Amino acid sequence: MDPKHCEPSVASVPYHAPWWLPGGHLQTIYARWLARSYSVSYRRERWDTPDDDFIDLDWVDHASNGGKLIVLFHGLEGYSQSHYARSLMAKASELGWRGVVPHFRGCSGEANRLPRSYHSGDSDEIDWILCRIKTENPHSKIYAVGISIGGNMLLKWLGEHGESASRIIERAVAVSTPLDLVAAAHELDFGIKRILYASHFLRTLRPRALAKIVAHDLNVDARAIRASVTFRQFDDLFTAPVHGFKNASDYWTRCSSKPWLSKISVPSLVLNAQNDPFLPAEALPTRDEVSSSVRLEFPRSGGHVGFVTGKFPGRIDWLPQRVLRFLAD
Repeated sequence: MDPKHCEPSVASVPYHAPWWLPGGHLQTIYARWLARSYSVSYRRERWDTPDDDFIDLDWVDHASNGGKLIVLFHGLEGYSQSHYARSLMAKASELGWRGVVPHFRGCSGEANRLPRSYHSGDSDEIDWILCRIKTENPHSKIYAVGISIGGNMLLKWLGEHGESASRIIERAVAVSTPLDLVAAAHELDFGIKRILYASHFLRTLRPRALAKIVAHDLNVDARAIRASVTFRQFDDLFTAPVHGFKNASDYWTRCSSKPWLSKISVPSLVLNAQNDPFLPAEALPTRDEVSSSVRLEFPRSGGHVGFVTGKFPGRIDWLPQRVLRFLAD
């Protein structure tokens, strides 16, 4: 990787993958199985959206009702029980922080009301959620973390709102973000990555889309949806038209967060492994492509939201510790 991409590590303990878990694919897939090591007690709350839909939020309360509140935006088809959510919320709770995982529409276990669901560039959704959280918690310091496409949405929001975002949140972290959606989709739509990752996500995306076609009588080819095997096919058929884009290319280009990094004013950490299977290292931003408020940290390994450490069977403590250390600085 070109050295100009690599910011000197600001982690107190730089990430190094364990010898027994080599390569980005293993580091990505194995981490999911470690969620059971982290116990979190959530309190669910339902909010109506500005357009008469709803989202569900899972809260982690604390006896001290502490003044720090961390908001976690999950990744594609993620939810509050995803391995990264459980490990981060468990660690935050240990430190006396409160936390909340807002579920994107349709991701909490119940279909949302409208034809639309969520997409990679839905920064308007981030905006009203964070604004309401701040309004209802005026005396708390709000910190935002985005994972994968949740990170893309968060970074896009930060860039769009510039200095005004600091009225809502103190700091932000984006982890394993597909900053360039065109490059990310091209990575995931071919070869072994299509089998390992695109097929995994489409296994749930297709049924949700088909259910919406029936429920809302959408003019979408259900047979083609069933036959879709790549993100381009699915986004061309469903995501783009339902959410107001011309096609997949238009959607990916307009929603990528990378062009917004130079406009961010809130102190933010962008953390991506160089061997993340979802984004080629060449697509990572250079220092001259980001504002002075953005810190880049690109460990050589870690996979996509992996970052497993320790002796077998390993733990996923490094990531929440890294995130919370940056937020607390």
